[in-house]
Amino acid sequence: MKKVKLLLVEDETDVLQNNREYFEGKGYEAVCAATLAKARFQLEEHSPDLILLDVMMPDGSGFDFCAELRQKTNAPIIFLTGRDENESVIKGLLQGGDDYVTKPYDLNVLSARVAAQLRRTGVMTAGKIELSPLTIDFLAGEATLDGEHIPLTQKELQLLGCFALFVGRRLSFEEIYRRAWGETSHGASGTIKTHVANLRKKLKLDENGWFELVSSGRSEYIFSKVRY
Repeated sequence: MKKVKLLLVEDETDVLQNNREYFEGKGYEAVCAATLAKARFQLEEHSPDLILLDVMMPDGSGFDFCAELRQKTNAPIIFLTGRDENESVIKGLLQGGDDYVTKPYDLNVLSARVAAQLRRTGVMTAGKIELSPLTIDFLAGEATLDGEHIPLTQKELQLLGCFALFVGRRLSFEEIYRRAWGETSHGASGTIKTHVANLRKKLKLDENGWFELVSSGRSEYIFSKVRY
């Protein structure tokens, strides 16, 4: 199934990396640009389904760039801005933007805004991971395993999505927390372990199931498919 593609336009490296990892962990494809010049190139190369656009870029204004984008794409544009003055908001929307989020923002709130814009434009394949026989649908907020509904909390769903997207790969606690919680862990290993224990039970990972989740002993987990 085709992944929904996001173009992330942001000049702060840490913010760009966190946003990319978070949205990839939710099943999107994330294309990044740290300058408007790079964003122009990525737009032509990838035809994104939605654009997250920082207003203050090193080589120009996101507001001005939005007007340029509207000559080339109808993809929803969400501004990421440190300005919350009415004048700035109105300017961005009049230039062709669809929504705005004021910094600092919660990634879960931003994700909900993204999903809302994608639903509005009819892009319904957003945020879905299929790793047969496991399916994770972030928009519907549910997961199924071998056709059976798995009752997961939102955090459990995000955590499972992180593991499923990087099946067979070693993931450190820090990377898991960034991708599933959208922030640095600050040593919150206990939180991860608690949610992992819940996933083990609900997916029956210790009962000769389809998948296994193994701790490497170095504050890492590996999620693997063991039945085919």
